[in-house]
Amino acid sequence: MSKKDTATIKGMSCAACAASVEKAVSRLPFVTSASVNLATERLDVVYDEKQGGLAEIAGAVEKAGFQLVERTEESDEKRFAERDEALHLQKRRLIIALVFTIPLFYIAMAHMIGFVKLPYPAFLEPMSHPVAYALVQLVLTIPVLICGRKFYTNGFKALFKGHPNMDSLVAVGTSAAFAYSLYSLVRILGGNAHASMDMYFESSAMIVTLIMVGKYLEARAKQKTGNAIASLYSLSAPTASVERDGKIVVIDAEQLRVGDIMVVRPGEKIPADGVIIDGTSSVDESMLTGESMPVEKKVGDRVTGATVNKNGALRVEVSRLGKDSTLSQIIRLVEEAQGQKAPIAKLADVVSGYFVPISMSIGLVAALIWAFAGESFSFALKIFVSVLVIACPCALGLATPTAIMVGTGKGASKGILFKNGEAIETAKAVSVVLLDKTGTITRGEPSVTDILPANGFDPQGLVSLAATAEQMSEHPLGEAIVRYASEKEITLDESSGYTALSGLGVEVTVGGKKVNGGNLEYMHKLGIDCAQAKQQAEALAAEGKTPLYFAVDGVFAGLIAVADVVKPDSRDAIARLHELGIRTVMITGDNRLTANAIAKAVGVDEVVAEVMPEDKAGVVKRYRDQGLRVAMVGDGINDAPALAFADVGIAIGSGTDVAIESADVVLMGSSLKGVADAILLSRAVIRNIKQNLFWAFCYNSIGIPVAAGLLYAFGGPLLNPVIAAAAMSLSSVSVVSNALRLNLLKLD
Repeated sequence: MSKKDTATIKGMSCAACAASVEKAVSRLPFVTSASVNLATERLDVVYDEKQGGLAEIAGAVEKAGFQLVERTEESDEKRFAERDEALHLQKRRLIIALVFTIPLFYIAMAHMIGFVKLPYPAFLEPMSHPVAYALVQLVLTIPVLICGRKFYTNGFKALFKGHPNMDSLVAVGTSAAFAYSLYSLVRILGGNAHASMDMYFESSAMIVTLIMVGKYLEARAKQKTGNAIASLYSLSAPTASVERDGKIVVIDAEQLRVGDIMVVRPGEKIPADGVIIDGTSSVDESMLTGESMPVEKKVGDRVTGATVNKNGALRVEVSRLGKDSTLSQIIRLVEEAQGQKAPIAKLADVVSGYFVPISMSIGLVAALIWAFAGESFSFALKIFVSVLVIACPCALGLATPTAIMVGTGKGASKGILFKNGEAIETAKAVSVVLLDKTGTITRGEPSVTDILPANGFDPQGLVSLAATAEQMSEHPLGEAIVRYASEKEITLDESSGYTALSGLGVEVTVGGKKVNGGNLEYMHKLGIDCAQAKQQAEALAAEGKTPLYFAVDGVFAGLIAVADVVKPDSRDAIARLHELGIRTVMITGDNRLTANAIAKAVGVDEVVAEVMPEDKAGVVKRYRDQGLRVAMVGDGINDAPALAFADVGIAIGSGTDVAIESADVVLMGSSLKGVADAILLSRAVIRNIKQNLFWAFCYNSIGIPVAAGLLYAFGGPLLNPVIAAAAMSLSSVSVVSNALRLNLLKLD
């Protein structure tokens, strides 16, 4: 039986590390698939739990030179604190390294600068005091290498296990420079003062320090890419006021139980998901939907944990806790999206897996070629170290996951949840969007739109009679009239003798008068003359509205029109899709007249009407067969097959759980604006990834030949190992910084 698990991998430093873990885990016979994300340090693995489990997987990871840590809700929250602590330790070690590297660099280089005379201690002059000159450099270098010892412990371990990585490149290169410097020191102690010119202590220290600078800046930037998740964890309320034994007591939110009654005062966060059983208020749901306007809530409405009660005390019955809560599900979706790879990352993964051993080979071959060409051992060593240091594929490994992390975090802050990296990549190519009508373009529930009294009845009186007649009805149109009367605080009268006639209408006695309400056929059966309303009724029907006829004691009293009204921002949302060059199609089971009226109101390009629920997936297939990249937007159970079959399924978050589970993208609000935002964000993320990959490939493609001495062979400059280290560090920082620019993207 297949099982999917997620774990944290510790000890990775570059794309080659991630590739090594993937290969090690994928080789296990019971593992179906394994994917490692360098930026999130996350392993997603699918395996047959009857044949093996995480213990065996952890063993394979350890053999590859890394550590597997199982992820739990508690560990997920702890890792943010651990990340901050690790960053602080990184900073402290960097400061110590800089304290020793700066004077070391000055001592090694100041006397070589000819165009300006820098102050220099006489007792350290290399030709007159070579022993002091060499020993001081050695003493200053050792603390730097100790601060950067992680490069050596991880690098040599990975090298000896046959999985060399970035740390291996740094460790081998700087160790070679350090060892040759020690050899030069021995020569100096033997009386050869000229050997002081063949020391590279400062190169070893500078390379380690510069890479530490780059790693620190990279870690700081990566910390910002994960801030979306960290901020989501911080949203939940720490305490809750609950009713216990007739009293209100304050408890830790973690102690809440399903069925508890919470008391939420104005200005407080709602501690958990629940249903309002008493009170009315407006609730700030911006953390959930990205919408700044508060939402009015009343008895029977659902509220979400971590949203803010604005004005009015509420009593809320807890309905969902822990991993079942909305906030936990949002965090899970964002983390899964950040942890998974987009298909565009496959090329970088393949390249990264072979990059380090090939780079080491290039460095060795280049050094040997220069040595055979007559250059000194010192020159060949420079070539070897430069190639190893500049060849690190860090930028290549970070190009895709950092952009996805920032992009999904940006989306989450706006109520747009991508479920995986593939959805992000696919959404950018969408050319046609199919929109379900009910609950997507429209509100999903009928509302009163027009009140047209006749024969001396006034609007309020007509509504009062109609709502009184319909208050026992279970028909959605009748419920809409009763709800309208309640919202307008229109008083209802006492009634008796309620009779419902299927497919026609209702009959009831109100204040001794017989009230009938229903469709035109019902009025004709009763012999009631409604000719005066014919033109009005036809106009209403043309607008997609349903006219209901009402009569009192056989006299026509007027029309009340009911319709599933269009959401206020649907037209603007569809206009934004058009601005992005995307065709829009509305799918509905309604009759063509109603469908065309709605389509005209919102400006969709095409209408597919009178579609049975089971045929919606067929409509999606029809457009896909035309070679179009299709996104389907819906909210109901009957939309689930179409959402799953589309290239990108987009579920309106106010819809059903089945629709949300079937979709690739979830809009936490009920607005269609998020569709255009999701596509716009997808395009920006993929564009950012392509930029990152382009520059990462360019960096390595240009840097390695230059480091190998290609320019020098034609009279150009030779790349110094210190400059190579600076370039390598800056490449990683630039990739992460470029990804962070996605936070500046303006969504509606």
